[in-house]
Amino acid sequence: MTLADATAGASIRYTRDGSTPTAASTLYSGPISVTATTTIKAIAIKSGLADSAVASATYTIGASASCPAQSDTPNFGPNVHIYDPSMSSATIQAQLDAQFAQMKDTASAQFSENRVAQLFKPGTYAVDDNVGYYTSVAGLGQNPGDVTINGHVTVDAFNASDAGNATQNFWRSAENLAINPVGGNRWAVAQAAPFRRIDVRGDLQLYPASYGWASGGYIADTKVSGQAASISQQQWYTRDSNLGSWAGGVWNMVFSGTVGAPANTFPNPPETTLATTPVSRDVPYLYVDGAGKYRVFLPSLRTSASGASWANGSTPGTSQPMSQFYVVKAGDTAATINNALSQGCNLFVTPGVYHLNQTLNITRPNTVVLGIGYPTFVPDNGVNAIQVADVDGVRLKGLLIDAGTTNSAALLTVGPSGSSASHAGNPTTVQDVFFRIGGQIAGKATTSLIVNSNNVIVDHIWAWRADHGKAGSFGWTTNTADTGVIVNGSSVLATGLFVEHYQKHEVVWNGQNGKTIFFQNEMPYDVPNQGAWMSAAGVNGYAAYKVGAGVTTHEAWGLGSYCYFNVNPAVNSYHAFEVPNTPGVKFHNALTVSLGGVGTITHVINDTGAVTASNTTPSNVVAYP
Repeated sequence: MTLADATAGASIRYTRDGSTPTAASTLYSGPISVTATTTIKAIAIKSGLADSAVASATYTIGASASCPAQSDTPNFGPNVHIYDPSMSSATIQAQLDAQFAQMKDTASAQFSENRVAQLFKPGTYAVDDNVGYYTSVAGLGQNPGDVTINGHVTVDAFNASDAGNATQNFWRSAENLAINPVGGNRWAVAQAAPFRRIDVRGDLQLYPASYGWASGGYIADTKVSGQAASISQQQWYTRDSNLGSWAGGVWNMVFSGTVGAPANTFPNPPETTLATTPVSRDVPYLYVDGAGKYRVFLPSLRTSASGASWANGSTPGTSQPMSQFYVVKAGDTAATINNALSQGCNLFVTPGVYHLNQTLNITRPNTVVLGIGYPTFVPDNGVNAIQVADVDGVRLKGLLIDAGTTNSAALLTVGPSGSSASHAGNPTTVQDVFFRIGGQIAGKATTSLIVNSNNVIVDHIWAWRADHGKAGSFGWTTNTADTGVIVNGSSVLATGLFVEHYQKHEVVWNGQNGKTIFFQNEMPYDVPNQGAWMSAAGVNGYAAYKVGAGVTTHEAWGLGSYCYFNVNPAVNSYHAFEVPNTPGVKFHNALTVSLGGVGTITHVINDTGAVTASNTTPSNVVAYP
């Protein structure tokens, strides 16, 4: 759109967020691109004259489209397995075991293209569900107690080749059901393995039966009536939950809004506890209503949350019928998906691997993109995978974005550069969205996630540049990636931020009033030499988490960064956290570790904190400044 004024020599100042423009507002110099619903206001100014009246125009983009009616009982395709309590336990168990056999092996299944979802209709089941790679297990009730498993939903170090170690138990999930476990329920996972909306009627064991290492993990909106025990888990984050008690922890256990969490005692024991979560919104989820039709429930926004959203009854929120969701399944392309979005449809993405030859553009406020069974988007030919406009209330959940072999500038962008609208009342949420550079293929992407919009909630992501995988898919010059996450928007909150192995700063936070609760990082293993990894002249390495020099307000709790420079153990990083020295930038409970003493980190944050020890013990900073 263009602006003009009849007074010769007048300048025009404008805003894009609905606020009243002033002489300090943006100077109009040419046509303005409007890609999302926006209110533009402008005034004309000339010395010696009174300012013009405020001109205002609102452009509504995408909101007028109405999704052509889809089925309320859709065909979800062959990778979605739906179980009914009328089926025999033996029949269900045989199917679960067959799927697990295909998805179990760390050596062969970890980088396969198999994807599966196991969905249980309301009722009671006597089964033991072992959960392998790229498997989502979920109940189809409106609340967790509507589906009861008399048995277990288990992740362990299943394979002899794992040698009792669970640190590669990635990409699997459990959600929205109750478990009556004999002897406790075991969920020994590493990254990208959320445990959400579960009612554990007993104990929860977050470590392998061997007591070997595990490197998770994430719990949200969950109740554990007994003890949740981390034992050998290196780090863990629990949000908005209820625990009977908690036991154990190695380096970094973080809790926010969790009833029954241990006291804040970091570093000994290494527990970081916040009484509430500042802002949260639980994930959208599929359920079956009383008429047998499928709907997607949309939980309400919570502020200063504590405890599971359903602890005292049903989760507050609204729902939408599946008639408003386009079901993405085998045969869909970027063109068919974008067509559905342009028609006003939400997306329900079923298990599979989808190659994109064009960017998926989400422009409509309140669009829901809900994936189950780790559906994977692979951008081809260097396109960006997904771009979200600067609009209210978009919900992205349950996706894996796998970088293609031609470099993408970004895999997911929320809001265009310069986004300025406030979304405090209805933020965009990015939940259980995982990014992978290499491992499966020799992927390349400069940045994985860029957040330009304000008030976004980034709730449990794992951005991972692969340190292992298929032959030819990883290496310093093979799976190249500068940065995992860049935040430019203001008042962005990250709850559960896992970012690993990127080749420059792993997180760069430029927006004001940002907050992070729990950060887990490993620096790149494969730095060839010090000269190849210098952030500035005389500054070894790159801080894993960098707060921009112009930021005056930022706060973070429970942060860990580890090094393991196995290609060249002489490599050093000067510090793990780099922040402006200003009272409004505050870090709580940060640590560094050298895994096995392979390489060093000189300081924890700026010039504060001891050099990493050679015996894999943390260097801790309780408060900075």
